[in-house]
Amino acid sequence: MKHCYLCLVLATGVLQAATVLAQTPPAPATPLTAAANAQWLQRLPFADSRDFDEAARGLVARPAADAVLRADGLPIWSFRAYGFESEPVAPPSVNPSLWRQAQLNNIAGLFKVTERIYQVRGYDISNMNIIEGASGLIVMDPLVTTETARAALDLYFQHRPKKPVLAVIYTHSHVDHFGGVKGVIDEADVKAGRVQVIAPAGFMEEAVSENVIAGNAMSRRAQYMYGALLPKGALGQVDAGLGKGVPLGGTVTLIAPTKLIETDAQRLTIDGVEIEFQLTPGTEAPAEMNLYFPQWRALCAAENATRTMHNILTLRGAPVRDARAWSVYLNQALERYGTRADVLFAQHHWPTWGAAAVQEFLADQRDMYLYIHDQTLRLMNQGLRPLEIAEALKTLPPELANKWYARDYYGSMSHNVRAVYQRYLGYYDANPANLNPLPQVEAARRYVAAMGGAQAVLARGREAFAAGDYRWVAQLVNHLVFAEPDNADARALQAQALEQLGYQSENATWRNIYLTGANELRNGKPRVAGVATASPDIVRAIPLDLFFGFMGVRLNAERAAGQRLVIDWVFTDLNETHSLTLRNSTLSHRRGASDKPDATLRLAKQALDAVSLRQTTMEQALASGQVQIVGNALAVRTLFGLLDTFEPGFSIVTP
Repeated sequence: MKHCYLCLVLATGVLQAATVLAQTPPAPATPLTAAANAQWLQRLPFADSRDFDEAARGLVARPAADAVLRADGLPIWSFRAYGFESEPVAPPSVNPSLWRQAQLNNIAGLFKVTERIYQVRGYDISNMNIIEGASGLIVMDPLVTTETARAALDLYFQHRPKKPVLAVIYTHSHVDHFGGVKGVIDEADVKAGRVQVIAPAGFMEEAVSENVIAGNAMSRRAQYMYGALLPKGALGQVDAGLGKGVPLGGTVTLIAPTKLIETDAQRLTIDGVEIEFQLTPGTEAPAEMNLYFPQWRALCAAENATRTMHNILTLRGAPVRDARAWSVYLNQALERYGTRADVLFAQHHWPTWGAAAVQEFLADQRDMYLYIHDQTLRLMNQGLRPLEIAEALKTLPPELANKWYARDYYGSMSHNVRAVYQRYLGYYDANPANLNPLPQVEAARRYVAAMGGAQAVLARGREAFAAGDYRWVAQLVNHLVFAEPDNADARALQAQALEQLGYQSENATWRNIYLTGANELRNGKPRVAGVATASPDIVRAIPLDLFFGFMGVRLNAERAAGQRLVIDWVFTDLNETHSLTLRNSTLSHRRGASDKPDATLRLAKQALDAVSLRQTTMEQALASGQVQIVGNALAVRTLFGLLDTFEPGFSIVTP
């Protein structure tokens, strides 16, 4: 019998062990790329250095250590990896605007935001905020891993009184805002009522579910988006836009909230700290909230207002976000708190100080998402297709485009306008020629033949590369790579084109995607020794409905053709029975027992979790009596034999 486990992977790109052998090094920037990047120095206000002043404002201490280590002594985060970014002038292989953002994100340490509010930045992609109460601490968003969160709290304790953490607040449901929770609190203290865990309504459902059903695909795509396997350097990964990057390994944890914020403008007082919560569902995350601290006139904008254009559709993959709702909630925050806030801080980047600056920042962020939404809808209603809209709306209006916090470091105009189109009309652009196109490989073979064969495609591609038309090279030669994946010349030329596109990109995630693609074309896919499966805490939190739904996703329809089975699952510790029916190559689930099951499994949820986490096998669980089968054991074996196990390193830049 195959192991019954969930192939769950975190979409943050957190990796346990994966290596890319850089057998062929990257190429340098071409003179045309260097010239294109140099032009950016005239396009944007580089003389404005206020961000550097604000990013360093309130610095208490920089990280003392060189790295954050795992229990086994291996580093998962390096504070020295980006030392090359100390050069004031961007190298030819990095867009100067992105170089500036990378330098700002590299200002790491413990910072005082305002009275009794501190922030630790640069310990992974997100910030950890620490609020000093009367007798203890409130920790907001404890980073991605326990190791980085513990190191961040240790830095705080080195310079501030060591008080107990009395509460943790999750601002939203993405893993970089809760994964390190067991690095700052003990679950036993939560269960004993000594520590509160507070989150917006819907947090647990969203935190667990977003990366389950499509988790394997998200994780592979995240390797591209965050450039986690690229070398750090001017020819590799320099930043992630929101922060430096994601930890390479580490322990992801989750403690369920003890209190949910279910009412907008709900107020709590925690250890003498007054907090008003603004619920913002469906914005940057399905479950998210801003927080206002009236005692210190401080507004936390969670991840709804950061110093970059954010994603309407993240490139790792996720449900499309609602740009209009995002702008509405930002406007609400401006109206409620704009005149009452002297500082705005968030879960990424550095704060904004001064009431006038806070109001301008919120208004600009609101206008940015509303512009993307409304102008996409305007052109969509005029009949333009997604790529046409992206070409027409290349940038924001000048008064917004010249604001550093509205630049394309993480999201981009190009993919955000296409996301808005997708939200309203879907993937089909209404052209009948695109209604049922050939699959990519089949189309590629025909394109190559129509252009006169491989050598003709290469000749045209090389001409375009020499002219600096790298977008066209990537599009053209992609056909040859997919038609003849073993064509070394095609792979090399495609890698060269992607590389130059990456070097020119202002967007950190685009750069990472281009350069990761180029690396894999040259050196092959990464050798993955253990992609970050969902942590034990997340697996244990998976609702049974979602667990059985994911089993249906894993069902191989071809192998299941003609099979009919009914299997009941009796969870002895939960006093629940669930029934699975295999019929018509689908696996349906319902609560309750069936009339005539082929077999019944009796087990505790803990036993299911152990098998799901590969801590044991189904055979071992059966042998030990943790799982019992009543009825036709062959039916159970048959079912699990029909489930696919997903390959975490599937191909992206080749067929």
